[in-house]
Amino acid sequence: MSEEIKEQNAPEVEPVQELADDSVNLDALGDISKLEKLEKELGEITDKYYRANAEFENIKKRYEKEKADIANFANEKFARDLLPVIDALEMAANFDPEEDEFAKKIKEGVLITINQFKKCFEKHGVVEISTDAEFDPNVHNAVLRVDSEEKESGQIVQALQKGYLINGRVLRPAMVSVAN
Repeated sequence: MSEEIKEQNAPEVEPVQELADDSVNLDALGDISKLEKLEKELGEITDKYYRANAEFENIKKRYEKEKADIANFANEKFARDLLPVIDALEMAANFDPEEDEFAKKIKEGVLITINQFKKCFEKHGVVEISTDAEFDPNVHNAVLRVDSEEKESGQIVQALQKGYLINGRVLRPAMVSVAN
């Protein structure tokens, strides 16, 4: 019974007429030029698609980089605001308490606080700029030029204020004096 239903529902197929091999159809030549035109359009659209896709990938990469920069430098302003605090603590640590036991205990507490600050800074990507080498204008700010027999010209003689980097970016340049 299912075969009878299939036969009843089957659409009628009309026979296909084929062109004779030796006949030339002018409409077929027109179809060829249309086909070439469509292929050219397809090539242009495909090129536009690839370019748009490449641009999208570039935008996506830029967005990811910006997002990473935001995460890496989110604490920059906060860290910059803490730099005068650590500077003051370091100045207090340079105080010589002489024989006063109370002053020695205070100095010891200040040194412990400084170490905690530095550990916290390092944890968040804030590191001190080295002032032991050649002057680098990217991370150092030369405020004095001095004559020095110990240092060659262009080398740092003394650090006047510590500088810091946050994740490789200058948070504050180191203020230094440089040999003539």
